[in-house]
Amino acid sequence: MKKIIRNTTLFFPFLLLILVNEHSRPTKKSSNYIFEKPTINTSIANVDSCTWHCHNNTAFCKENHVKYLNQFDKSDQVYFGIINTFQKTGTYALANVFFLVMLFPFIIWYFIVKSLNIQDEINMLKRKL
Repeated sequence: MKKIIRNTTLFFPFLLLILVNEHSRPTKKSSNYIFEKPTINTSIANVDSCTWHCHNNTAFCKENHVKYLNQFDKSDQVYFGIINTFQKTGTYALANVFFLVMLFPFIIWYFIVKSLNIQDEINMLKRKL
């Protein structure tokens, strides 16, 4: 029972992230920009914050908003590889949500829980000695 409670509470940060995101949604004015569906943010370039312009023009975002990642050019290969793969599915938004919002955090959560369970087994074996 203790493990179930521990493993469930490890999932709370993910749920908190969703709650904060959905709570802030009504406070933003919707825009006329449509990316597969109507969006909250505009597509107008803004030097002070990221908009859909950054999504569609990564170079503009890196030039105006990114402070540290410019040092790591190799991450561009991974970044654009993921984007191109999602675009090849035909439904970029659905692939993005499925893989990056649902599947990837679930996999991280799964391996954290697995690691903690293995550590519990190690501790139990140590106590037996």
